[in-house]
Amino acid sequence: MNFADIFHPYSDLDFEQHALALFRHQYEKNEVYHSFCNMLNVNIKNISSLSQIPFLPISFFKTHHVKTGEFAPEIVFWSSGTTGSETSQHFIKDVTLYESAFLHAFEYFYGDPSGYCFLALLPNYLEQKHSSLIYMMKRFISGSKYAESGFYLYNVEELFEKLTTLREKKIKTVLFGVSFALLDFAEKFTVTFPDLMVFETGGMKGRRPEMIKEELHRILCNTFGVKTIHSEYGMCELLSQAYSNGQNLFATPPWMKLLFRDEKDPLHCAASLSSGVINVIDFANIDSCAFIATDDLGKRATNGMIEILGRLDAAQVRGCNLMYRL
Repeated sequence: MNFADIFHPYSDLDFEQHALALFRHQYEKNEVYHSFCNMLNVNIKNISSLSQIPFLPISFFKTHHVKTGEFAPEIVFWSSGTTGSETSQHFIKDVTLYESAFLHAFEYFYGDPSGYCFLALLPNYLEQKHSSLIYMMKRFISGSKYAESGFYLYNVEELFEKLTTLREKKIKTVLFGVSFALLDFAEKFTVTFPDLMVFETGGMKGRRPEMIKEELHRILCNTFGVKTIHSEYGMCELLSQAYSNGQNLFATPPWMKLLFRDEKDPLHCAASLSSGVINVIDFANIDSCAFIATDDLGKRATNGMIEILGRLDAAQVRGCNLMYRL
């Protein structure tokens, strides 16, 4: 499979044909996925639609080396997990593929990322070398044409000054922040910056009690003087991201699709389902597995976007990617 051909629009038929070709490729070349399909007694000759493709449980990234083909990884991304929990590992054959995925996804929704100033209320790369989110932010920051771009987790006073300056200069600005750090900032400062795009990445990391997402967004809107709070739906096990520009409603780039499976029948995945547990197809996962059964719950809104509802009761809490709706 040539990843250079991944990042473009697809008709429904083109998407399905590409997915089926990728499924057959990964069935043949991915030992873990091959074994999983065989355990389900899958006859690949009978797989002719998206809903028939087997989706690998995301927990396999904690217990197996999920790789399509044999290669020495250029980098390994780890899930953040929680203290004492087992973490997932995603073995990346070519990190430029991941860069292409997140750069194309951001551009698809927001335009050329080099034209934004990126501010991060997140640990820096030296602290979290195995975080896919931190890697992404490091790349956004280095690719920005604005020198103010950077990590500010431990210097909220400087961040406040930067935001004030950027607002006055009318520079397009993006602030990515983990939830507890954004709330820490909110307790000390307010900034009226209507054009600022604030992305909360979830996660209290044990620093604060978990909070209803609507309440968190209300506080952040008041703090930064914005109408909506953006979010990113991404994880260690996926190379692509879905984005929300408000109301917890997410859209995917053309090479990614969110489907639903029945909570009581995990092998039942159909286009007719409008809610359930989320299955993800990510064409960028050509070197691992493109068909992932997550532990996240969702439902389809009337506009076709996906609302993220939380996690299965029996699933372990992911470190920073989702907050519970309590």
